[in-house]
This record gives sequence, C-alpha cells and structure tokens, in this order.
Amino acid sequence: MSIRSPKKSAASVRRRLPREDRRRQLLDVAWRLVRAEGTEALTLGRLAERSGVTKPVVYDHFDTRQGLLAALYREYDARQTALMDAALQASRPTLHDRAAVIASSYVDCVMQQGREIPGVIAALAGSPELEKIKREYEIAFIGRCRDVLGPFAGADAIAAPGLWAMLGAAEGLSHAAALGEITAGQARDELRETILSMVVRTSSGKARRGAAAARSRR
Repeated sequence: MSIRSPKKSAASVRRRLPREDRRRQLLDVAWRLVRAEGTEALTLGRLAERSGVTKPVVYDHFDTRQGLLAALYREYDARQTALMDAALQASRPTLHDRAAVIASSYVDCVMQQGREIPGVIAALAGSPELEKIKREYEIAFIGRCRDVLGPFAGADAIAAPGLWAMLGAAEGLSHAAALGEITAGQARDELRETILSMVVRTSSGKARRGAAAARSRR
C-alpha cells in the first residue's frame, strides 16, 4: 500500500481551492512580493513560484503581467472608494467635514497599502492600456469629489482644472507620506486645506462676478 507524501497532499489541497479563493491568494502574494522586492520583481512566473502553484494556474487568472498590475490597481481603487463612501456616510454634511473625509480616505488608503502602491502606479504609466485604466479611475474619483463638494460651491460647478490639481496634490502628498518623507497627518492636513481652498475659490469667484454684475446695472 502506497502512502502519499505530505508535499503531494498539500499540493493537491492547493489545486482544489475555489477559483475566487485562488485569485485572492494570488493577489495577496502579489502585494507581498511588490512590498518586499519592488514592482520590477512582479512577474507571472515569480508569482507562481511564491504562491506554490504552476505557471498555468497564474496565467488562468491573469493573462499577462499588465493584467495582474491592472487587477492590483482595481483592487486598490475599490478599497479607496469603499473607504471614502463609508466615511462620507458617517460624517457631518459640512464643507470642512467632507473635505476632511476625502483627504483622509485618499491618504489612509495609500498608507494601508504601504510603499508598494507608488510602484504599481508607476508601472501603470509604462503601458498605454494600463494608463487608460488609471485615467478612467481618476475621472471617476474626480466625479465623486465634484458631487460631494459641489453643494458648497453655490450655483457654480467646481472647474475641472481645480479638481485635477486636487488629484495631483492627493497623489503627491500620499505617496510622500508612504515613503516617509512627510507624516500621514501632514499629508491629510495639507490635502484638506487644498480641497477647502479650491471650493472657497469657486464660491468667491461667484461672489465677485455677482458684485461686478450689480455694479454694471447701476
């Protein structure tokens, strides 16, 4: 009577993982790999080796390295969206609180993901396909911010240049915090003030135009 070795039994168990559980395992290992060795080390072959599976298993979930990077970024964006939505529901409906929520959610999500997310974002910029995915998520984020902050800007919509500047500040500040160049608190505070200034500037512009129109009617 033959006895299966423990190694073979473990491999058999791994193969029987449900598809979603396997995908979850691969993504978790991918994040750890990027954290430990950097984005350049993230290949499908390396992921298979670190996950204890064969390459075809990894290719079955992610056709290409670009597909894996896109999956990591989508997961990061979904986490950021869920964090912001939950915080918005729990916050008071004031401009200061809404700005604080947006700032904290963005920075905290990057900090939770750690030093690996700047590398993933940098890798996205190296592929037109991945850059398109990143831009789509950026546009969606800007749209959410416009909806949340719009009521505090009066009748005028917040202009796109201001929103893109806010996003640039959010990326730069949060990544600086992730790299330890500034603290997370400094990043959150500066981003909150940037958001407040953007909204106040929009409201002030409306007031100035109203005053000018009133003077012209005299």
